[in-house]
Amino acid sequence: MLENVKQFAEKNRALLEEYLRLESVSAQGRQMIETAEMVARIIEDKGGQAEILHLADTEAPPIVYGEFLAGPGGNAEKTLLFYNHYDVQPEDPIDEWETDPFVPTERDGKVYCRGVSDNKANFIARINAIEYWSEQAGGLPCNVKFLLEGEEEIGSPHINAYLAQYTDKFAADACIWESGGKDAAERMELSCGVKGIAYFDLAVRTAATDIHSSNAAVIDNAAWRLTQALASMRNADNEILIDGFYDLMIEPTDLEYNVLAKMPFDRQALRDTYGVKGPFITDNLPYSEKEALIFYPTLTISGLLSGYGGSGAKTVLPAQAKAKLDVRLVPGYSPEAVEQLLCQHLDKHGFKDVELTRLAGVMPFRTDLSSSFIEVVTRAAQKTYGEESVVVMPNSAGTGPMYSFGQYLNVPIVGSGTEYYNSAPHAPNEHIRLTDYYQGIEHMIHLLADFGQ
Repeated sequence: MLENVKQFAEKNRALLEEYLRLESVSAQGRQMIETAEMVARIIEDKGGQAEILHLADTEAPPIVYGEFLAGPGGNAEKTLLFYNHYDVQPEDPIDEWETDPFVPTERDGKVYCRGVSDNKANFIARINAIEYWSEQAGGLPCNVKFLLEGEEEIGSPHINAYLAQYTDKFAADACIWESGGKDAAERMELSCGVKGIAYFDLAVRTAATDIHSSNAAVIDNAAWRLTQALASMRNADNEILIDGFYDLMIEPTDLEYNVLAKMPFDRQALRDTYGVKGPFITDNLPYSEKEALIFYPTLTISGLLSGYGGSGAKTVLPAQAKAKLDVRLVPGYSPEAVEQLLCQHLDKHGFKDVELTRLAGVMPFRTDLSSSFIEVVTRAAQKTYGEESVVVMPNSAGTGPMYSFGQYLNVPIVGSGTEYYNSAPHAPNEHIRLTDYYQGIEHMIHLLADFGQ
């Protein structure tokens, strides 16, 4: 590890902990302004310029703009943009946390807190790298900009409007995305894209009120109605049955398949990480688990609600049923196109009474894998993690507003972060390992130097 990296990280530990204590839950609008103000203050305290940007006539949380200029001897013609978000997921279920979700707690070389892996430690790691260059070499090797938004965890509904209004302000040559980390074999994964998402509510009502279940002899109930509608969308072999669904997919290029082929994949490690009990759903599909995670769309049920769920028995025929449907998108898909196909499917199969409402939509994105920026990020990572311990992914299986950055800023994008496979983002006991945090800082230090060249 580079000299003084850990020292810098520990010098700023109190800053990280102060940032983590802010309960910036965008889904509930908690402490959003206070967190944006702290982000701007951090940037300014470290020698940069910051602005808190707003959208007129909306209640959107602000975006924070930050800028650090290249130092003497640095390349003032090159600008690297860091994208982060300051919002976090709700802490529920609270009773599964071993410590207070918003009190940073170190235990066994790990820091536990909501938002530490997703995404607050990554921002502070980048600040540490900037401070390292300022103090050790008298200035940065290139210009650096920051964009920190407060709505990533709820689908970034206003990111397009922000980027459209402030395109010139965020102009850059390349972008490092907010997230990334190590797999179960301790290899660093660099992601060059994301899947998109279309997220829906499904609801059906079959009566004005719940009914005594003795009437099930003649009256249908909402729970059956909704589960039958859902079952019509995917068969027992896990093939999606919606007409035209797979036709939207753009076939990956030879280069993308070649990059995928170099990606390691450990079936057993994935099973062990999540305690998977049954078979993978790809066992009966004509493509592998690795292809499914990177190149194929998904359709899954994220929640079901109907009838009585308490202890004991209640003989009731539910009048209403609801479900959450999560569709992950790859290039070729859009939330609007998926919504249209779902509506057509429900109508065709006799489920016009099932109401479909789109709650969120994010487009997929994949950086051109021939971009030289990918090589720059990879080479910098190899200096920190070792040549055999860095994996380039065409895209991650997760989702974020990367498409908007490609559309408005036209930059290559690579994700790199400080988390690891078991960091539990979005789950109780979210955490990072301090060793990964130190290495993440070192990677950014090397990257700034290589990018400036």
